[in-house]
Amino acid sequence: MAEQRYTLGFVGIGLMGLPLTLRLLAAGFQVNVWNRTAAKLDAVSGAGAKASGSVGELVKASDVVILCLADTVAVETVVKEQIIANGSTDKLLIDLSSIHPEATRRMAEELQAACGMRWVDAPVSGGTAGAEQGSLAIMAGGAETDIAIAREVLQPLYSRLTHMGAVGSGQTTKICNQMIVSCNVLVIAEMMVLAKSAGVDAAKIPEALADGFADSKPLQIVGPEMAGHRFEPVKWRVKTLLKDLNMAVDLAGKQGSAVPMSGLAAQLMQLHGSGGFLEQDPSTLIKLYAQD
Repeated sequence: MAEQRYTLGFVGIGLMGLPLTLRLLAAGFQVNVWNRTAAKLDAVSGAGAKASGSVGELVKASDVVILCLADTVAVETVVKEQIIANGSTDKLLIDLSSIHPEATRRMAEELQAACGMRWVDAPVSGGTAGAEQGSLAIMAGGAETDIAIAREVLQPLYSRLTHMGAVGSGQTTKICNQMIVSCNVLVIAEMMVLAKSAGVDAAKIPEALADGFADSKPLQIVGPEMAGHRFEPVKWRVKTLLKDLNMAVDLAGKQGSAVPMSGLAAQLMQLHGSGGFLEQDPSTLIKLYAQD
């Protein structure tokens, strides 16, 4: 059982937020929850979470506030409209969302200046399977003392938490992660179509390449799904990869760094998303290349 030293507040009960909250509850934490769509709170409330009427109410009742939201705008909205007015020096915000590093640093400075509340950016990698199994990789940015708290309260969620540096460095590392994942998934899609068109049983590709240099978690996850055209249930979304690729291109531009592969990946992901696939699983990327 985890130490019940902190009362947690969890904002955002979505694809990732739901299993993460359930794991925190199972570990013995007291968890206050809020979600824009209140009906999504039923599953966690039934497991022992306490539903809050607003983010502000949640902040006041919690020692550590955890965000797991869709994008930078969503995080900015709850921080500016609810958290700043209700935070205090004895509270810590941990943001699991994948958002822009620049916005992260700005919001952390504003929060600290307004109410003394500290910030750890701790985006995660591992998908819904990693969330359910508690095997996520977390890349974190923040002060050493705050990272220590994050390690403790997030312990039921990860197999690895790496302190990458100051606030914002976790988000930069997540962008690097998504550059690799997105380009990988795109080349897996075109490879699977090529194999099939050349007369190879594409369903055997993941097994054939397992443990070789070409193996990867994305290959073992989306490869069989692409081969079998199995796109449900949605475990992650095309729009998430597109968001992160666009952040990579923007960050690279600000740093004067060339990212031609990720730039092309962003264009291909946008093309696929514009075909009605933004809310779909990235395994649907095979439809970019398949003729059937």
